[in-house]
Amino acid sequence: MEKEFDILTGAKRLDEVRFSKIRTVMDMVADLRAKGEKVLALSAGEPDFDTPAPIKEAVIKALEENYTHYGSNRGYPALRKLLSEKLEKETGVSYDPETEIIFTTGGAEALNNAFMAVVDPGDEVIVFSPAFITYENLVHMCGAKLVKVPLKKENNYQIDMDDLKAAVTDKTKLLVMNNPNNPTGAVYSKECLEQVCELAKEKNFLILSDEMYSRLVYGDGKFYSIASFPDMKERTIIINGFSKTYAMTGWRVGYVAAPAKLLPSILKVHQYCSTCCPTFIHVGLANALDLPETEEAVCKMVDAFAKRREVLIEGLDQIPGITYVKPEGAFYAMVDVSSFGVDGDTFAAKLLKEKHVAVIPGSGLGENCKDAVRISFAASEDTIRKATARMKEFIQEKAYES
Repeated sequence: MEKEFDILTGAKRLDEVRFSKIRTVMDMVADLRAKGEKVLALSAGEPDFDTPAPIKEAVIKALEENYTHYGSNRGYPALRKLLSEKLEKETGVSYDPETEIIFTTGGAEALNNAFMAVVDPGDEVIVFSPAFITYENLVHMCGAKLVKVPLKKENNYQIDMDDLKAAVTDKTKLLVMNNPNNPTGAVYSKECLEQVCELAKEKNFLILSDEMYSRLVYGDGKFYSIASFPDMKERTIIINGFSKTYAMTGWRVGYVAAPAKLLPSILKVHQYCSTCCPTFIHVGLANALDLPETEEAVCKMVDAFAKRREVLIEGLDQIPGITYVKPEGAFYAMVDVSSFGVDGDTFAAKLLKEKHVAVIPGSGLGENCKDAVRISFAASEDTIRKATARMKEFIQEKAYES
């Protein structure tokens, strides 16, 4: 039987889905290093610290005790209980560990599950720009309409409520927020979040709040979970995990905290994506997460990131022609390179080629940042100093024109 289509053509819902430029740059760095080249990478959103020793030791013990079989779809019960207590302590929001928390295989799966559970074809989903690229691609995978709202450098990448209000229609189903923000480093103020909450209640839409960087806040910045505001828990899906705070990117431990009425829909998606998370990891975390030694390790990492932020700012301030907004959270800064007459893609590609310094082109995070690059300070102080010095040389030599 002859068919009128190519059976090897991907599904149409993927037509607008883009490959991540973050992963592309990371692959380029890996290729150069495989050839023996030394690359200063300010590209990856990954702590360079080791996972805290108490967690590693507890997980190894759980493995040796043969916690290697299927676990609960929702996650190991003791870990869910511990997380519930932790969330209430840190955000003031109480989540029932039996009916309002699901553990996932990393934050990426948590995002996927939440989108698939609530977004239908034809729904409108608002995503700020620039943003973590996963959000807009999940909108496309769901067959929904992507509505972008710009975050402007001149507004310190805070939310412009006039722009947000103009984007909301009677078809708006979901607003996606990331606080603290990747890639801008912005931490949304209490006043800003209050206004977003009032709009969500007035126009009746859900909020997905990606709070993966909630512990990584510096200086005078203060993190507020949007679910903690009056009447917001019942219209908010919280996404978080252990990758950034506990330096566990390769362990793939994420979670969703959401209203009990919504959780069964998210659980359906989770069951058919990954069934359950690695049991020995959950058992180990349940035994080590609240140890004083674990919290001490986290505090040391946060302090180190704060120092690295200052080292990056010192380095950037020595480079003529670039502008940026000092980040308050996460571990990124968006750096505007438009004064050099090239876009971020060209700047990043030539910087990697000429000086072996890796950064992420802003176009991979939002069209309104095509003249910028994202720089990560999740690297050692020495790496940051050397990389910014090479950037200065690169600009002084006008190597971006070659």
